[in-house]
Amino acid sequence: MIQRLLPFVLCCLPIAALDAAEPVSVTLENVVDPGANQPDEAVAAEYSLEKAVAFLDSAALTWQKENKCFTCHTNFAYLYARPLASSEGAAHESVRDFAKQLVTTRWEEKGPRWDAEVVATAAALAFNDRATTGTLSPETRTALDHMWTLQRDDGGFSWLNCDWPPMESDDHYGVTLAALAVGLASDDYEQTEQVKSGIDGVKRYLKKNPGPTLHHRAMVLWAAQHLEGLLTADQHAEVVAEFRALQKEDGGWGLATLGDWKRDDGSPQDMESSDGYGTGFVVFVLRQAGVPADDPAITKGIDWLKSHQRESGRWFTRSLHADSMHYITHAGTAFAVMAIASCDDQPLPTE
Repeated sequence: MIQRLLPFVLCCLPIAALDAAEPVSVTLENVVDPGANQPDEAVAAEYSLEKAVAFLDSAALTWQKENKCFTCHTNFAYLYARPLASSEGAAHESVRDFAKQLVTTRWEEKGPRWDAEVVATAAALAFNDRATTGTLSPETRTALDHMWTLQRDDGGFSWLNCDWPPMESDDHYGVTLAALAVGLASDDYEQTEQVKSGIDGVKRYLKKNPGPTLHHRAMVLWAAQHLEGLLTADQHAEVVAEFRALQKEDGGWGLATLGDWKRDDGSPQDMESSDGYGTGFVVFVLRQAGVPADDPAITKGIDWLKSHQRESGRWFTRSLHADSMHYITHAGTAFAVMAIASCDDQPLPTE
């Protein structure tokens, strides 16, 4: 497992390193729906981490309260981003506890809804563990162990192919999440024969099935910072160069430019606009890949993020599928918070 990485490390990140704001005290009982994701929502006068956290808390708890399930674009993304602002607060505890109950109670009694649920849960919990306690929790270990029992002979996992890119449209995404999950787990987790065999399967699948879009290749680049043997140095450099070439004049990136996805109604993707997911995801992955925080591409990307937050605290991203709910905005807001955290110049703990 790779033990280097950046000024940004998946350990406990103090809230003071990002903002002096106290965690928002929102619970399942008092949560207020943050409202629809609207492309015409006003841009905030100034960047606020407190507003970003309040939006993430409200969106995650509202989804949990109303749908009683986890989804990639909201709750799982929340478990990645929230502790990089602060792991304190009732909202984070509630979402994390719901994930724990999913593993220890629902799966025991009824089983997972889909194989994808197991992989996504294992990855989100492993990331969350590293960002909070630094120790693999019992429920994370259970999710990881269950994940390997679902691995196919080709090294892949059966995914949700709902035509909802970039997260729920093909099996490749699930394999990169599995790679992240095991790469983020503590060192001793790799030592069993089952895990070693599973890692070999993941590597075999990714070698035989190169990512068809830049977003796919970027997911491999991210995973490769935590699990050795996924990319060569040349492949690493190629993805970074592709990202640089797609940066827009305003300093941001657009999610639609990271792939060639088709919209459900046949209308064209927005290839011109920068958005929260595109910019947050690219900046975060570039930082994970070792690009310095003072690199011009990074500083311009951070400037874009801090100047394009909406009044509600979110960063809008247009859905790649249909102009309805734009739930990818929730994941985009999570990546925006992660990107800004990765560029903070305060001294951070090391692995």
